[in-house]
Amino acid sequence: MNDGLIARRYAKAFLKYAEEKNAAEQAYGQMRQLDEAYAAQAKLKKAVGNRFISNADKERLLLVAAGAKPGDCLAKFIKLVISHNREGFMREMSKAYQGLYREANNIVQIEIVTAAEMPAATLKRLTDVVKDKLAGKQIEETHRIDPSLIGGFVIRVDTVQLDASIKNELKKLRLKLLKN
Repeated sequence: MNDGLIARRYAKAFLKYAEEKNAAEQAYGQMRQLDEAYAAQAKLKKAVGNRFISNADKERLLLVAAGAKPGDCLAKFIKLVISHNREGFMREMSKAYQGLYREANNIVQIEIVTAAEMPAATLKRLTDVVKDKLAGKQIEETHRIDPSLIGGFVIRVDTVQLDASIKNELKKLRLKLLKN
């Protein structure tokens, strides 16, 4: 079976359960934290997928990584996932849950990547322009610095990207020169 399909089905069921328990927003925060833990600790996936580690230890590990408490909706979900031997899909489930939650709550992710630290006023103007285009939607904004851009910025709104970086302009110029 397709890994993405498994993760999406579990995430869909968990979202429905969390909404019934009025804990969808809390679960969203915990799933974000779990995804960040997977991103920060490459060994987390290996530990969770290790068949020699007990299910109770895996459950505790995932609860700590998500910042959840025993008895939370997420704790019950993790127990279910582990009992069905699907713990290897936990990160994909967390990503799928986040996507479904954002879709259900009209939330848009904006990521602004700059080559260097940008003055707060300029960053605010940039985000205000994007917010005006996305009227009526909630915004989740992140900003990070990537020196490889050389200059300029890149804005990602969900899956759409506006690349106004020097790196991109140099790449376009290179391709144009190679074409001629």
